[in-house]
Amino acid sequence: MPPIVKLLAQRIALGLLLLFLVSILIFVGTIILPGDVAQSILGQSATPEALANLRRDLGLNDPPVARYFAWLGGILQGDLGTALTSGQDIATAIGSRFSNTLFLAFWAAIISVPLAILLGLVAVRYKDRWPDKLISGVTLASISIPEFLIGYVVMYVIGVKLRWFPSVAMINDSMSLGEKLSAIAMPVMVLTLVVLAHMMRMTRAAILNVMQSAYIETAELKGLSGFQVIYRHAFPNAVAPIVNVVMLNLAYLVVGVVVVEVVFVYPGMGQYLVDHVSKRDVPVVQACGLIFAGVYILLNMVADIVSILSNPRLRHPK
Repeated sequence: MPPIVKLLAQRIALGLLLLFLVSILIFVGTIILPGDVAQSILGQSATPEALANLRRDLGLNDPPVARYFAWLGGILQGDLGTALTSGQDIATAIGSRFSNTLFLAFWAAIISVPLAILLGLVAVRYKDRWPDKLISGVTLASISIPEFLIGYVVMYVIGVKLRWFPSVAMINDSMSLGEKLSAIAMPVMVLTLVVLAHMMRMTRAAILNVMQSAYIETAELKGLSGFQVIYRHAFPNAVAPIVNVVMLNLAYLVVGVVVVEVVFVYPGMGQYLVDHVSKRDVPVVQACGLIFAGVYILLNMVADIVSILSNPRLRHPK
């Protein structure tokens, strides 16, 4: 087997193993929560007979190991289970919600990724001068402020005072693309500010690390301008760490969007998860947690594979 194929197979197998371990943690974390699921569904006025019947129907009387493998077997067959509170099929309910989350994350990524790389290049070009200090200061401030606080500030200023965009980001299939973009404008702003700072700072650090190489000095001695040296020589050789940072932040856009969706009442996976956590709907919480974990592990695995393919030293570690 060629070394590159072996490395890729190892990364994929490691990702699947990690997802299996995460599924165990998610299942264990939900079953050890205090309280009675049947009691929370039927209410305090439920009779002992009704509670016993519901526990039997939900399989709560079965051993935890048997319940886990029954749940995992359903997942492998594409069956995420049924919501306890509504009786709806979880896979069907999550389908539209997940597409909404991906729609929000897509537009945030379209704006934040090119802008982060551009600002990183500008910061390197004007290192230790006022553009670099201004960009670094603003991005450091945005990293330090929690996203929910940024969301409420943006909502108050842009949505309430200026009335440029709606404060509640509600979308549906009957809306045109322009109406959807107007509805998600403020959540996209918040997500862009949150991930832009981290990507920009890591892009700047990666390029500055490459700028210390001998071939950069050779390019400068050839008479190339500062921007030519950066985008023609330094940036291509800093692509691997930049791709890692971009993939990690794309994973955050999908997985860490929960807070932003709740703030703007956006009908995505995050809002769906929070609604059912408050209702103690364990199957929905388990399904959402596993999907979020799967997306995060997948994007991290893609970043790892891209790094291996773009860096010969990783392909031949010995």
